[in-house]
Amino acid sequence: MSKQPTLADVRKWPATVSLPKAASALGCSARHLQERVRRGDSPVKTLPFGNRNVVITADLIRLLSGEVREAA
Repeated sequence: MSKQPTLADVRKWPATVSLPKAASALGCSARHLQERVRRGDSPVKTLPFGNRNVVITADLIRLLSGEVREAA
């Protein structure tokens, strides 16, 4: 089993990451995060990239650090 990444680790990630990588930082399964994206209630912003979605790392950092998301 791999270690859950810390906020310091996530801060070093590229601008976008895969759903499985983001899910590992959130402590949930990739399947759960994918379902949340599909339903439109993902806790992090995603971008469509081909036939998959990627997570915006800055938004993942915002969530993990407890910052409040601005209204869209």
